[in-house]
Amino acid sequence: MRKSFVVSAAILLISVCVQAQYRRPTSYFSADSLPNAVLFLPAPPDTNSTQFAYDVSQYEWGKAQRLDTLRLRQAQNHAVNTASEMAVYFSEPFGMKISRETTPAIMRLLNRAVPTFQASATRPKAAYMRPRPYNYYNEPSGLPASEDREHPTGSYPSGHTVRGWGMALILAEINPAAQDAILLLGYDWGQSRVILGYHWQSDVDASRMLASACLARMHTSADFMADMAAAREEYSRLSGQTEQKQE
Repeated sequence: MRKSFVVSAAILLISVCVQAQYRRPTSYFSADSLPNAVLFLPAPPDTNSTQFAYDVSQYEWGKAQRLDTLRLRQAQNHAVNTASEMAVYFSEPFGMKISRETTPAIMRLLNRAVPTFQASATRPKAAYMRPRPYNYYNEPSGLPASEDREHPTGSYPSGHTVRGWGMALILAEINPAAQDAILLLGYDWGQSRVILGYHWQSDVDASRMLASACLARMHTSADFMADMAAAREEYSRLSGQTEQKQE
C-alpha cells in the first residue's frame, strides 16, 4: 500500500514538473530590459512626409495582393500569435516538424523567445498609438474577424512582424543550411500584415530592426544561450548531422 502511494506520488510529481516546464513560456527579459525602440528607432512618418506617401502606396499594393486568393489565405494564416501556432508554418522551410512532441528543446526556446520579441514592441506601441491602416481609411481589412480586437492597439511597430522575423532569425541560426528559405518566410510574414491592412510598411520595416536588436540582447542571457545550445544539439541529432568544430 505504502509502495503504491509512493509510486503514485512520484508519477504525479513528474507530471507536474513536465507540465510546469511547458506552461512557463516566460520571456528571457522584461520589456524594460529590452532595447527601447522609442529611443533608437525613428518615430512613425508624419502624414505630410514622403515616407508616409510610400506607406500609402504600399497599402494600395497590399489591397491589390488580396485579389490573389492564395496570397490572401497565406496572410490570414500568418495572423497567429503563439510560438506553437507559428511553428506549424516555419516547419516547412526549417525542414523538420517543430512541435512540443517532436522537438521539445527547440520548442522550449521558441516558447520563451517569442514572448520576448513581443515584449520589445510594447513601449513604442504605447508611446505612438499609431492608427492602423484599415482604421485610418475606415475600410475593411483582409481579416475582418480581428478588426475589433486590434482596433485599440497601436500600429507601430508590428508585433506580428517582430515575432515572425525574430523566429526566422533564431531558426536560421539553428539550421543555417536552410537560412534563405526560413528568412524568406520571415520576410513574407511581415508583408502579410501590409496585405491585410493591419500595418503600414514602415511599421513592418521598423519591426525587423527591432527584432534584430532584441535578439542581440537575448544573446547576453545565459538561459537563452543554454536553450539555444540545446536546440542546436537537438536539431543536429534529429537531422543526423554533427556540428563542425571550429579549428
